[in-house]
Amino acid sequence: MMENIPTIKLGVVAVSRDCFPKELSQNRRVRVMAACKKLHVPAIEVETIIENETDALKALDEIKQKGINALAVYLGNFGPEGPTTLMAQRFEGPVMFAAAAEDTMRDLFQGRGDAYCGLLSASYNIGLRRLRPHIPEYPVGNPEDIAAMLADFIPAARTVLGVRNLKIISFGP
Repeated sequence: MMENIPTIKLGVVAVSRDCFPKELSQNRRVRVMAACKKLHVPAIEVETIIENETDALKALDEIKQKGINALAVYLGNFGPEGPTTLMAQRFEGPVMFAAAAEDTMRDLFQGRGDAYCGLLSASYNIGLRRLRPHIPEYPVGNPEDIAAMLADFIPAARTVLGVRNLKIISFGP
């Protein structure tokens, strides 16, 4: 029997504006990955934090090496919208965007992380590049919320990849 349902290898990549310490996004990504493990969401951590175009290209190489075919862009704080959307544009699979909720002041830089604002800015660039990523209805959340969003994205990504590679054969007039 032929199995033609794509297997999803979902990667999670974090972004950070270079005027903020990238450790904020890195630590938040680690917490999202821990929540994914707790909720049994199969996700692969992309180590490269995107701060500029060079990082975007490096992340794409890492993604390719890890065999990732669906990607979640996680704004752990305000990110560089140009390099972030450039990476999404060059990635060949389905892409999702989500952002960290500013839940406490403990880990912010001078009281700011601005992940939600970064998501708004990225959304503007998504429109400029004419991209069609998946953005959840409520795309901002704590690590458990983000893990749940990732779980919800997997069937959508599977469908996109399945239809993208669908071969339709017909016979007759």
